[in-house]
Amino acid sequence: MIGGLTDNVLATFIVFCRIGACLMLVPGYSSVNVPPQIRLFVALVTTFALTPILIAILKPLVDGASPLTLALLIGTELLVGSVIGLGGRVFFLALQTMLTVMASAIGLSSIPGTPVGDTDPAPPVVPLIMAAVTTLFFLTDQHWQVLRGLMNSYDVWHPGEKLTSEMALNQLVSRLADAFVLTLRITSPFIVYSVIVNFSVGLINKLTPAIPVYFVSVPFVLFGGFLLLYLTSDELLAQFMLGLSSWLAG
Repeated sequence: MIGGLTDNVLATFIVFCRIGACLMLVPGYSSVNVPPQIRLFVALVTTFALTPILIAILKPLVDGASPLTLALLIGTELLVGSVIGLGGRVFFLALQTMLTVMASAIGLSSIPGTPVGDTDPAPPVVPLIMAAVTTLFFLTDQHWQVLRGLMNSYDVWHPGEKLTSEMALNQLVSRLADAFVLTLRITSPFIVYSVIVNFSVGLINKLTPAIPVYFVSVPFVLFGGFLLLYLTSDELLAQFMLGLSSWLAG
């Protein structure tokens, strides 16, 4: 009876390794505004909810296993959970990077902002949109898709199977490519706007060198950037959430 109880505890801990590693990195849950105790509580509750379904798969792996085998199994599960969590987090990191580029394009790069989901200050438009995206992540029930994806990951990466670093790296590189293509596509209007505006201002400055055109044009550049943000913000958020949800569904 003691041996069976030990196997159940080990199986539960192995489930926690994958789920805990994922929830510590996945968007929304991994925000600095979410206390580690809350993240740990969510990971434990999710583990206890999924363990009865997965224990039949994991119990034969821990039954009579050597300490080295258990250590390899725990390490593999931690790596799988980290790959899944980072796969979603790179979408938010890519969006944050492109939003910084967007803020520079509309003339907001020199204005410091208050960090909301991060510890480093950024231009005001960056935490504003990141806070909106994080809110939509929960309002559209994408966090449930994360939990569903964790459950389905056991059909893709079976416990006990060897996960090589090359396989994990290929997954992350693929997610990075998808994330940056998506964020570049939704922020491209601001990049085009920056090219047109800077070309026009530079041309005017050449024609009238006696006038400080760059200083005079700052309010107009900001106004045009805010107007473009107002016109495209809904589509920007919608396209990003569609791209994220399609990855989570897959």
